[in-house]
Amino acid sequence: MSALTLAFFALGLALLVGGAEALVRGASRLALHWGISPLVVGLTVVAYGTSAPELAVSVRAAFLGQAPLAVGNVVGSNICNVLLILGLCAMITPMTVAMKLIWVDVPIMIAASAALWLLGWDGALGRWDGLLLFACAIAYTVYSIWQSRRENQTVQDEFSDHVATLEKPSRKFGVLWDIALTLLGIGTLVIGSDWLVDGAVAMARHFGVSELIIGLTIVAIGTSLPEIATSIVASIRGERDIAVGNIVGSNIFNILSVLGLSSLVAPQGIEVPYAAWRLDIPIMIAVMTACLPLFFTGHMIARWEGTLFFSYYLTYVGYIVLTATNHWALSHLSHAVLFIAFPLTLVAISASLYRTWKRPHAPLSG
Repeated sequence: MSALTLAFFALGLALLVGGAEALVRGASRLALHWGISPLVVGLTVVAYGTSAPELAVSVRAAFLGQAPLAVGNVVGSNICNVLLILGLCAMITPMTVAMKLIWVDVPIMIAASAALWLLGWDGALGRWDGLLLFACAIAYTVYSIWQSRRENQTVQDEFSDHVATLEKPSRKFGVLWDIALTLLGIGTLVIGSDWLVDGAVAMARHFGVSELIIGLTIVAIGTSLPEIATSIVASIRGERDIAVGNIVGSNIFNILSVLGLSSLVAPQGIEVPYAAWRLDIPIMIAVMTACLPLFFTGHMIARWEGTLFFSYYLTYVGYIVLTATNHWALSHLSHAVLFIAFPLTLVAISASLYRTWKRPHAPLSG
């Protein structure tokens, strides 16, 4: 593999991140200029804009017939969003979780993941499957905007403060500058996705691994950089609804919109690799389902839970690498997770749930 291939891959990744930033800023300012509330902009343009790299890469890969890369990018990004990003944010500061996320958005995220597994049962996502997923994405967006009008003032102020950093259009050029910035972001995303996909395919061929593996690891982490930046900055600023909501909303968007649109543009739909259907998608479902008991423990993600998520992400990536290289340590890692890490995790979560359940009843017993 030539240095030129690596350079184009790295440059493509940089263009994706920069293009997403330009698109979010330009489109957000235009929306605000047209009278759309900061809360709605935060729930739509900003939240979905951070998933623009996943959309660009997956649509490009699907159009070129490299479906494993498209599927691996989405599944890997979603696992990365929960285990790596949410874990890092909780390690920085404990994250409070809104009740709406627990009762509405996280179940929708789990249902979307389960729907992906069911639709991929036959080994492909056809155009009707893509249309169904994309229609659900539109319905979820409309519901989020409607629900936002019922949020309390604290949450609305938090979203408004977050979007306020984008609310400074150029006085000299005004709306024309924002339109140019939006178009520049779209163009940069297109070019960046082209170079990144070509580089990822070349890397897969050079190392003798599948495009699915490259999509689940390098490409997934790379396209999740906007979510990493947005959520970590929001957690440092104390904007915890933004940090957690960005991750959950991005995961829903990745499945419904990214794979939905990718299935629609692909000439023959998207092939769902059996390895992804058998292992990686179920892992994604398990990771998202694990959010519910953790979120219920005092409606907060504690630092130890964030550390647990982060450790599991390192374990997941390690498992993928060891599997791809047929390393002798694979069996030892599998046994350690199955017989040590997993039981200890269940015990810790069960203890936290028990303490949370017991706390309201304490006055009655005393």
